[in-house]
Amino acid sequence: MALACACGAMAPARAEYRKVVLSQLFQSIQLLPVYVAIDGGFFRAQGLDVTKQTAGSANAALSALISKSADFSLHGPEWTAIAAEKGASVQVVASVVSRPSFWIAAAPDFKFQSVSDLKGETVVAGLMPTTSTSLFMKLLKQNGLEPKTDVKITQVQIGSELGPLLAGQARVAVLYQPGLDQAVAQGMKVVYGFSQLYDEYTVAAISTRKDVDPDTAQRFVTGLQNALVFMQDNPERTKDIARQEFPSLPPAVVDAAVTRMLNEHIYSTSVAISQKAFEAAMQTQVDLGNLKAMPGYTDVVNDTYARKDTHARKDTHTRKGLSAN
Repeated sequence: MALACACGAMAPARAEYRKVVLSQLFQSIQLLPVYVAIDGGFFRAQGLDVTKQTAGSANAALSALISKSADFSLHGPEWTAIAAEKGASVQVVASVVSRPSFWIAAAPDFKFQSVSDLKGETVVAGLMPTTSTSLFMKLLKQNGLEPKTDVKITQVQIGSELGPLLAGQARVAVLYQPGLDQAVAQGMKVVYGFSQLYDEYTVAAISTRKDVDPDTAQRFVTGLQNALVFMQDNPERTKDIARQEFPSLPPAVVDAAVTRMLNEHIYSTSVAISQKAFEAAMQTQVDLGNLKAMPGYTDVVNDTYARKDTHARKDTHTRKGLSAN
């Protein structure tokens, strides 16, 4: 079934769509707002034909952006800040995930009462400096554990953390979605949720080059904002798109993952990135030594497009839902 956006205004003819490439670090339910914007027709309503490519890592996605093989990239803002610190002409323009979107899952027989119970354990997590592993290391330190000696952290490609956990190579893993609810479906249990740590924390965001065409950037940010509004008002139709994007997963796992993300307010409700959310994310990287110092908000974040997009957030047409072609 094809899905189309009931956005009020007529979308441009197919030949008039402006082709845009988005490079994402991996395919994940945590990045669902972008998939809703693509599959729901919200980008097309802005005259854009957006193609997403999966790079396999945040570094590769950002490299695609810098080399101009992609127009936008999707990953944690820390990668953009680190690149900017080294002189790259890149910027963050829109929020996608604004609360920590990962959890600690463990084998059913693992006894967990506090973070200190992880001492001596092998824990599977994504490659640094991804946000999930960065915050996990920070959590260990806050609870008196030294990441390099008290816990063995096995770093794997982001999105593949579930494999070693199910294979019994570790009893604990730090997981994104849909890995978390896949683990639950296999009998694993959720022992800790990082969303409780912060009300505002930019986990995933859209980055682009500073020489991006301003009109294209504005159209992209507006389409994404309209998708964010739609998701809040239409959870069931949002799940429809998620199932379309993850056809190999059991529908019940997809639905559970989306429900968890919506209920814990993980997805951004606005493309705007607050200074508080940005600095919370950057402070983690400073604490871990990945950034030399706290970067200036305006040095990394360009909020021009989010501010100009105010009219889109008030557009009631975006709340009407999706209609079948």
